[in-house]
Amino acid sequence: MTERKATTVWSGDVARGSGEVSLDTSGAARFTVSFPSRAQEANGQTSPEELIAAAHSSCYSMQFSALLGANGTPPESIETSAVVSFGKKGDGFAILGIALTARATVPGIDGDKFAEIAETAKKVCPVSAALTGTEITLDATLA
Repeated sequence: MTERKATTVWSGDVARGSGEVSLDTSGAARFTVSFPSRAQEANGQTSPEELIAAAHSSCYSMQFSALLGANGTPPESIETSAVVSFGKKGDGFAILGIALTARATVPGIDGDKFAEIAETAKKVCPVSAALTGTEITLDATLA
């Protein structure tokens, strides 16, 4: 089993406060977060939704690559973006959906098999599995 750790230190109330997220295991980065940057313009700060988008796009790319390789058609390249929508839902806020867009160069694969593997990758990607309560769409294109 592998574990990863991130920590957020928050100061102040939600409307005017802010926090700093550190990627503790890797030490790769520190990010500033605030509610205004989450619900309005980013203004140079990140949000939980952007961090989920980063996790989802990287996880999907890895899963898609693994499945393509297992099919005997390893990719030359995969570019995946994830757009996480955040907004009002009922009396509060929620992640409203995630849109994955993948563009891949995969020699030797036909379009139908590509689409099948792309959809399977969306379903079995560990981040997708962790977010099963959220609608996830996929637009995958073979370059």
